[in-house]
Amino acid sequence: MSAHLQRMLAALDRGEGCAPITDAEPGFDLAAAYRLAHSLTAERLARGERPVGRKTGFTNTTIWPRYNVAGPIWGMVWDRTLQAGAGRLALGHLCEPRIEPEIVLRLRAVPEPGANPVALAACVEAMAMGFEIVQSPFPGWRFRAPDTVAAFGLHGALVTGPWIAADAERLARLSDFAVVLQRDGARVDQGHARNVLGDGPLRALDYLARAVAADPGALPLAPGEVVSTGTLTDAWPVAPGQVWHAETTLPFLPPLTLALD
Repeated sequence: MSAHLQRMLAALDRGEGCAPITDAEPGFDLAAAYRLAHSLTAERLARGERPVGRKTGFTNTTIWPRYNVAGPIWGMVWDRTLQAGAGRLALGHLCEPRIEPEIVLRLRAVPEPGANPVALAACVEAMAMGFEIVQSPFPGWRFRAPDTVAAFGLHGALVTGPWIAADAERLARLSDFAVVLQRDGARVDQGHARNVLGDGPLRALDYLARAVAADPGALPLAPGEVVSTGTLTDAWPVAPGQVWHAETTLPFLPPLTLALD
């Protein structure tokens, strides 16, 4: 097992921090990072973990300068990291965790790369409000984009609220809505659908379909997978004892409240 594999698995399993790979290897690029990510996926499969979906990261273009990135990334969501309908989450050994309010989609079918908006929407079966808890094994959240891909897309956990049917009318409204994020009853941030790649969560699904299809080392998308489409606000540090709440202006989408232990 390579040193990079060992370090990333240690960060995942024991919360061990480490320096960004690009510090020692400036030539470690996104292509190399995805190859490492696919090797890490193979390791997790071999030890019995089951992939249940994907996360897209850095789809919020308003925060790219803050995190030293210039485009979206993607990673896997696992049976051990997905909690559907949970109102509580233990932060455990997550490294410097932060919370992100996101729209989560469940696939009815696999989108074709470059599918038109109607065909793309037809592939979505259901939607839910979600919180992704992201983490950084790189102290102080200091990294470059390839480091984040290697570190499981910074994915720590994904909590979803109630699933609702995703008909054409509801999906069309995903391009124009607002969200408010609260901590312990006080507003801390607000965002808009347009923060996600300029056009809302379905644009993140379009990105994901293209990226996975173009990567021969990636596991193909499958019907039934969940897709977290990226944060609608900035990512906020979290701690045990806090209660977070996210609510959109979409009347059909239930809000989500999460208590942290």
